[in-house]
Amino acid sequence: MDTESLLHDLIEKALKKGADAADAVAATATSIAHAQRLGKMEKLERSEAHDMGLRVIIGKRQAVVSSNDWKADALDQLVDQAIAMAKVVPEDPHIGLADPDQIFKGPFKDLDLYDEVEPSAETLIERAKAAEDAALGVEGITNSEGAEADWSRWDIRLAASNGFSGGYQNSRHGVGVSVLAGEGTGMESDYDFHSTVHGEDLEDPVQVGLRAARKAVEKLNPKKGATGQFPIIFDPRVANSIPRHLAGAINGASVARGTSFLKDKLHQQVMSSGITIVEDPHRIRGLASKPFDAEGLKNYAKNLVDEGNLTTWVLDLRTARQLGMESTGNASRGAGSPPSPSITNLYIEAGAITPHEMISDIKTGFYVTSLMGQGVNGITGDYSRGASGFWIENGEFVYPVNEMTIAGNLKDMFMHLTAANDLEFRYGTNAPTLRIDGMTIAGM
Repeated sequence: MDTESLLHDLIEKALKKGADAADAVAATATSIAHAQRLGKMEKLERSEAHDMGLRVIIGKRQAVVSSNDWKADALDQLVDQAIAMAKVVPEDPHIGLADPDQIFKGPFKDLDLYDEVEPSAETLIERAKAAEDAALGVEGITNSEGAEADWSRWDIRLAASNGFSGGYQNSRHGVGVSVLAGEGTGMESDYDFHSTVHGEDLEDPVQVGLRAARKAVEKLNPKKGATGQFPIIFDPRVANSIPRHLAGAINGASVARGTSFLKDKLHQQVMSSGITIVEDPHRIRGLASKPFDAEGLKNYAKNLVDEGNLTTWVLDLRTARQLGMESTGNASRGAGSPPSPSITNLYIEAGAITPHEMISDIKTGFYVTSLMGQGVNGITGDYSRGASGFWIENGEFVYPVNEMTIAGNLKDMFMHLTAANDLEFRYGTNAPTLRIDGMTIAGM
């Protein structure tokens, strides 16, 4: 029996055994991973896995169970377990599948998310070797923490008793390396990686290695910067943390609980007027793209923030019902968990000025390339994280700095945000170089 038939059979059994409604999700995955250090292989693994999850709803109670055993008797037990659990859990007035007229009936957009070419183990070994060799060949690099190359593909299928049925395939190629520069207590490390849906889009591993090496060498002989309030520049590698903080603050689950510092800011200005933040689940070959959401609803591109104004919450069906609103098609789920709100491809639109122009008028400031710690309070917006990078004087980098702390409040940070014009799509969440004025900088 194929996966789609298994899902429908599982749902039918659940309904016959007393469920008022049910949905089921199946995921199958294959992956190959290679790791090496200083040219010596440390890992070459191939794995195959599959998982199936069933959600049953009885009245206003629901239960979710999952299994990687797809034999008939195991799936029968899965149904029995779900029914038994759903009868005893507390009621939740907001649960429920989408109404039949809400579900997405297609056609599903072709997002070009699947690369049919499976790389050989030799290809992955060559990618990792090229990245590490290139990095080790840079003057000042003294050791390697290792290089990796991997590939994976997966198939996602979702079916529900409300009539929805759909699925899609995805693939991923990746290569990365981490190296050390310097000697003894003065050593510094850094890394670089690249990940794409299609192998033909993967960056030359040599360039990945060279970039990792350059970053490590540039960090040698760091100093401490001054303490005070100065402009901060976020390198694109860390700038993507800013839209992620925004996404967490407007997630429907946080808003419904009243635990978001933006809970009262819908349709108000929350960022500087030049900032637009886009979520686009239909980005072609996007790392986080998908043709529909995890509740079978249509998803779509939208400006979460439009010229500084907050336009929407990020909602699934449950949080939408809690807030008296409509789902935004942002449900996600795993096999063993119910749906919850989540973003897909997220990015801050590019601004009009170059990074050089953004930095050129800074008399004293901090260019951040690495962030450490999780010092962000989602309830108050208070922000405090360890950071390293480069000290800026008179518009120029003058020396590397580390063991610094940057602090502020996200509400203020958002309102003093400027975006440069160097947006690239390298991750699931992307941002150009960003400048924030008025943050506090201090030595750790």
